[in-house]
Amino acid sequence: MFSDSGAVLAVSENLAIDVRDVGKSYHIYEHPSHRLMQGLVGAKKRYYREFWALRGVNIQIRPGQTVGVVGRNGSGKSTLLQMLAGTLTPTEGSVRIQGRVAALLELGSGFNPDFTGRENVYLNASILGLSRSEVEARLDAILAFADIGEFIDQPVRNYSSGMALRLAFAVQAQVQPQVLIVDEALAVGDAKFQAKCFARLKQLKEEGTAILLVSHATDQIVQHCDHALLLDGGRAVCSGKPRDVVNRYLDLLFGKDKPDAVAERQPPLVGAVQVGRFSGGDSGFEGRPNYNPHEYRWGDGAARIVDFELCSDTMHYPVTLKSGERIRLTLRIVFERQVVRPILGFFVKTKEGVVVYASNTEYKPMPEFAALGEEGSVTEVTLAYDCRLADGDYFISVGVASRNEAEVVPHDRRFDSIHFQVMGADFFGMADLSLEMTM
Repeated sequence: MFSDSGAVLAVSENLAIDVRDVGKSYHIYEHPSHRLMQGLVGAKKRYYREFWALRGVNIQIRPGQTVGVVGRNGSGKSTLLQMLAGTLTPTEGSVRIQGRVAALLELGSGFNPDFTGRENVYLNASILGLSRSEVEARLDAILAFADIGEFIDQPVRNYSSGMALRLAFAVQAQVQPQVLIVDEALAVGDAKFQAKCFARLKQLKEEGTAILLVSHATDQIVQHCDHALLLDGGRAVCSGKPRDVVNRYLDLLFGKDKPDAVAERQPPLVGAVQVGRFSGGDSGFEGRPNYNPHEYRWGDGAARIVDFELCSDTMHYPVTLKSGERIRLTLRIVFERQVVRPILGFFVKTKEGVVVYASNTEYKPMPEFAALGEEGSVTEVTLAYDCRLADGDYFISVGVASRNEAEVVPHDRRFDSIHFQVMGADFFGMADLSLEMTM
């Protein structure tokens, strides 16, 4: 559990993980001889510079909570998890863990490659504090979960990465840990095994296990976590609801500095070009009935999405839609500066932030849009789709970007900017698959 600022909350006697002002510093020596000289002079003189891989991080997690950790490479995620697992000692601050800790920090970590899979099961479980009789009582469940057949009696050095993952996760998840730490390991597994793993994580959570999940797959963080923490440069940038933290993480990935970056950078409209007239007058994007004032927006302002029109078969700007209705979304885009081969993106997400559908003009090529981008030009683009969604609240995200030699450059990304509600579905779940039953 976090405070909004990342500070430690009030002390509780019922915490699985209690991390306070944790930091990890490394000494960086420019030359090997400096390390020797430092050993000779002690604290009298420094021949090194300090590098703080992590500093000032606070986390409190209760039993039965799942917390996601996101951040760019080098942000300090692995350092934090290694300290929680006990393989690193913090330079400052304190880490307190209650109960048995199981950790999947690196694929196959803790395995002896010359031992068979079965022998490694006993070895790993003993490291986690289980007696031989306790391992034998769980052995059938571990082997059934791993499902690697006769390879269980082969040396681990002969395993594929997927087989090693299966066995490692099976051991860690079947020993009933009070704290489970998973660092990107599930990315190696196939879709069926990932589903199996997440089902097991859900079961462990219900049984009171505190779970820390590190993943670059933002959908996993949103869907499976109660809270999330964003690290960058070794410090906690923000913590809180997974969807909000994931949005901030995307900001960092795409170079946005502040939530109102577009508003700060956008100049006045170039010229007075008018392409068309939306119903309800020209109130602009923010004046439309479906607009979500809590949208997340960023970009360099070279292109801007300045207005939209949402239409169903029966009305303009419908707040509530009937499942299965045909929807038409028209966007007005202004190119404030020259943009080469612009890309238009479209997302539909649940209120929890799970992506239901997403595409763009690279997946669905639209040469006439890619040919646009002249400075001062204005265009309108219409996107039409069948709203085959279950009852509930949904948000549309749209964006204009382009691609240079190194990366995608966001010009105007408006996340969760348009809201609508679906009612009247004759199914449950997420999407209508047009099921037919026959005899």
